[in-house]
Formats: sequence, C-alpha cells, structure tokens
Amino acid sequence: MTLYRNRYRVEPARLRDWDYSSPGYYYVTVCAYDRKEMFGKIVDDEMRLNGYGEIVTDEWRKSFEIRNELNGDEFIVMPNHIHGIVRISGTSVETHGRASLQKQSEHKNGIAIRAPKSVSSFIAGFKSATTKRINQIRNTPGHAVWQPRFHDRIIRNEKSLFQIRRYIRNNPAQWDTDEENLFGKSPRYVALPDPRKAVYRLT
Repeated sequence: MTLYRNRYRVEPARLRDWDYSSPGYYYVTVCAYDRKEMFGKIVDDEMRLNGYGEIVTDEWRKSFEIRNELNGDEFIVMPNHIHGIVRISGTSVETHGRASLQKQSEHKNGIAIRAPKSVSSFIAGFKSATTKRINQIRNTPGHAVWQPRFHDRIIRNEKSLFQIRRYIRNNPAQWDTDEENLFGKSPRYVALPDPRKAVYRLT
C-alpha cells in the first residue's frame, strides 16, 4: 500500500512481463460501480435480467462479432457483476500454460498503453459501449456504470478451464454467499486455479 495524492491505495497484483494480447484463455470479472445491483436479480437460483442486464449481454455478444481475434466462452451477468471467459485465437489451452512470458505493454510518460487486441482493450471497449447505452436510457450522461478496475486470470490448462466454466454456470445458485453480494450471508471464497495469478488492472 502506497501513499498517492494524500490517499492510500492498494498496488495491483499485476503479473509482470505477461503480454495480455498473447493467445490463450482468460477469465474476467467486471463489477458494477459501487457494486450496485443494477442488472437484475436472482430468483429461484436463476438470474433474471432487467433492461440494463440485457444491454450488457447484448454488448458482450457484439464484442466478439466485431473482433475476429476474440472468441467468447462461458459468460453470465449477475446482479452487480459479470463473469466471462475470453479466448484470444492462436493456440489451444493445453499449450498456453507452457507459453513463454512475453514483453509487457509499452509505456508512455510512465503510463501503460493498452496493447491492441488485448484483454484490456476488449474490456475497455465493452465497458464504454454498455455505459453509453445505459446512460442514454437513464439520462445520466457521464455517470459510471462499472468499477474502474477489473479482474482477470490466465487459464493455464484444461482442468482449470472446466472448473471455471462450472463456477460461472453455478454462480446464480451461490448468490447468497457470493463475495460480491453486499447483502448476502458471510462470503464464501471459492478456490479457483492459480490464485496467485489474479490481476486487477485499470481499463
């Protein structure tokens, strides 16, 4: 934790020297601003989307229609966050875990620049599109819809891929104990593969 402009901030657990535009599978989580439950609600262990949630789903699908290098895998919209698996084309999940570390994104004036066709670039475009549409509907130009940071994890093998797919599919049934549920029971942290590879990054 460091002091920046008279405020303490937590340093991101960035996986150094990894090129997030390199081929492979990535597990991403993006939370709504202030974790507000704005995309719908859980009813009988199923997610019921409202209009905003439908926009999020629509823009997620559109993202892969306009980006040939990206493929969508398992995905779900929760009341205040989304989970999804994104595949950058070019290799299989079996070989991705043995891929060598690549050069990190370039920097300009000390600020990281998003590599084109990268996870960060994809999430930034998705957040921008959904924010614009939602703010048009609720007449709140300039208001934040998403948290500035997002969580991503490199999926290094097939076992991890299947585990994360199952976690995403079962997420609505676990909402009462979900750590993102501000009004639920005591959060239950689910063990996922490679916890040290979790990375929070600004988009």
